[in-house]
Order: sequence, then C-alpha cells, then structure tokens
Amino acid sequence: MKQVIAIGCDHGGYKIKEAVKKFFTENEDMVVLDEYEIIDHGCYNEDSVDYPDIAHALCDDVESGKALLGILVCGSGNGINMAANSHKGVRSALCWRPDVAALAIQHNNANVMALPGRFITESDAIECVSKFIYSRFEGGRHEKRVNKIKQ
Repeated sequence: MKQVIAIGCDHGGYKIKEAVKKFFTENEDMVVLDEYEIIDHGCYNEDSVDYPDIAHALCDDVESGKALLGILVCGSGNGINMAANSHKGVRSALCWRPDVAALAIQHNNANVMALPGRFITESDAIECVSKFIYSRFEGGRHEKRVNKIKQ
C-alpha cells in the first residue's frame, strides 16, 4: 500500500517543490519510489499566491489521515510553517539542514516540514526531504513533550 505525501508551495517555493516532486517521481535510484503517492496542492507556477491557502489544504490532508506527511515550501519557510502550525493535528518543523529534518521526526514527531525555498539549494532540499521521510520518532523521553504541544 502506498503512503501518501502531500506537497505544496507558494511562488517563492515553486522551484524547490518541483525538485521534490522529481525526487519522488523520477529518481531511478530511489528504492521506495513505488511506496509513495504524491498529492500536489500547488502552486503550479511562479505567479504570486497566498501561502496560507496552500498550507491549509495540505494540512487538512494530514489531519484527516489522507496524507501521512506533508512538505511545504515558501520563500523563507516561516509563513507557511506558521499557517501549518495553526492546525491542531499538525506539528510542522522549519527545516533547512538534513540533521534538523531528521530531528524534526526523531524528537518532535513532526508530520509536516517547511522548507525555505529562497535559502536552500534543490540538492539541500532533497537531502532534507530524504531525512524527513526515512526518520522515525524515537518516543521515550520525547513522547511526553510532544504530547504537551497541543492540548
């Protein structure tokens, strides 16, 4: 059964989002290609859009269980991350390095990541996404802290 990953961006994250899509759909070396289905919430070009609209649509999929994880991209990563975290069932982490992306899952059980499209390369974004999807929540001492995030 395929795991669903929702992706979305504003105009400032369009190029990175497209690189992430390509990672999932055209990477012949990726063993898990057939394990994932991608839902693309837009945007679909570099025309200006409002990032909250994209974030809310993606986070609705994560909250409902339609998507296992979400990947969002905007210029700085901040705005789209803030919109995502307004959802009670979402723990979105701003990730700009692979180790930060891994820790977002391992320690914080994040289910959405936000990338700063204007501040990282496509290669860095792919490394972050890879760490994010392959990492697992460690639980233990982190569990009680995560449980205190949304009350």
